[in-house]
Amino acid sequence: MARRTKEDAEATRQQILDSAEHVFAAKGVAHTTMADIAADAGVSRGALYWHFTSKTDIFHAMFTRQHDANKVVCAAARNPEEADPLAQMRSILSHFLRKVVDDPQQRRVSEILHHKCELAGEQADLRQHLQATGDEIDQDIALSLRNAVQRGQLPADLDLRRAAIAMHAYIHGLIDNWLLRPDSYPLDREAEALVEALLDMLRFSPALRHPA
Repeated sequence: MARRTKEDAEATRQQILDSAEHVFAAKGVAHTTMADIAADAGVSRGALYWHFTSKTDIFHAMFTRQHDANKVVCAAARNPEEADPLAQMRSILSHFLRKVVDDPQQRRVSEILHHKCELAGEQADLRQHLQATGDEIDQDIALSLRNAVQRGQLPADLDLRRAAIAMHAYIHGLIDNWLLRPDSYPLDREAEALVEALLDMLRFSPALRHPA
């Protein structure tokens, strides 16, 4: 019975997060209330507050759920034993660009983060959370790049920090731009070419080299 209760509680928690995604996407985070989320999830206010202390708490959990799932996909490129880290990076980046188009949940969460989330007022704490996650992503990218450098796939004098910043901004910008103008170009079909252009920048740009 206790195990079943734990499973039921987790199912309710995931149901609340699913509802939060839909309501945040429809109304924006700032204009969503805890009552809105409870109503969409079909749970009482008491049940909602049993799982989450605030709307910010729900946002953190929603974002972490998606981030953790995506991070699993990136593990191969970060693995120092990976024989072809550059191929892994190419595959991972193309996968994420296509996923924004093809996966409704990924698209919904991306839309919330890029265009439905104001980092001010009662949501000011979200800025710190997203900043910490951004730092973590930069570090993971730099680690993947280091593996590619050690395998001789990228220049030995690549500035890992600057290259990681550029890669993060490039992918973030592509997603942000496409979400704003989804009819302007087919991101899913252009994903591989856009990623290859990014890798060419890593290979050939003098601005991403350590000074001699």
